[in-house]
Amino acid sequence: MTTLADTATPAGARGLYREGLVVPTSGHAPGFTQANLVVLPRDWAYDMLLFGQRNPQPVPLLDVTDAGSTSTALAPGADLRTDLPRYRVWRDGELVDEPSDVTDLWRDDLVSFLIGCSFSFERALLDAGVPVRNIEQERNVSMYRTNRECRPAGRLAGPLVVSMRPIPAAQVATAVQVTARMPQVHGAPVHVGSPESLGIADVDRPDFGEPVESAPGDVPVYWACGVTPQAALMDSRPPFAITHAPGHMFVTDVPDSAYRQF
Repeated sequence: MTTLADTATPAGARGLYREGLVVPTSGHAPGFTQANLVVLPRDWAYDMLLFGQRNPQPVPLLDVTDAGSTSTALAPGADLRTDLPRYRVWRDGELVDEPSDVTDLWRDDLVSFLIGCSFSFERALLDAGVPVRNIEQERNVSMYRTNRECRPAGRLAGPLVVSMRPIPAAQVATAVQVTARMPQVHGAPVHVGSPESLGIADVDRPDFGEPVESAPGDVPVYWACGVTPQAALMDSRPPFAITHAPGHMFVTDVPDSAYRQF
């Protein structure tokens, strides 16, 4: 049985995913940055680049590859086709498959976008004494489409997606301060409290991920989420795309501290 100890290093975690381990990556390789993945044909790459530039909080770009490349400067030697635990394949905006390897789908015109992930600030929260309920409960984080629209870019448009973590009320200020120092992995929360203000009807029914139970005294805290481009793919319907499956991230070799502002 695989334990968190087996995924303690980036290379170790990626090796297990390559061998077929399919699990959410929250808590894996603590202290190292995790990234969302969006892969689009070169014809759509400028739209995606502009979408990230115009919406930096949900889409903080960490790296953009050359067309056809299967590697990233964030983890030299890693393979973007095999080293995530689960992918999503999209055709005309429709989800058609969730494989654990996309080698057979790779093309020379594909451009990969590596986007900051809120899993990267979870270690900073824990170090500050703020509990992270999804790690405690060994669940994928809860993610929701909201009623806030992102700024459109070319053919790409869609709603802001947020991740939610229940935080003890007395520690919300600490959570805000800690995450605000890490803008390249989504930074400070976009909302605290009432889910209805974001158009979320039921926090127990997330659009992506799993429900996470609150403890007495917790309040919901919402951060911009790197699944936002997937919502844009669903609304904008490019002919082909590959993404990570929500919660199943690319684990990089870059320390979280590289993206922390002191």
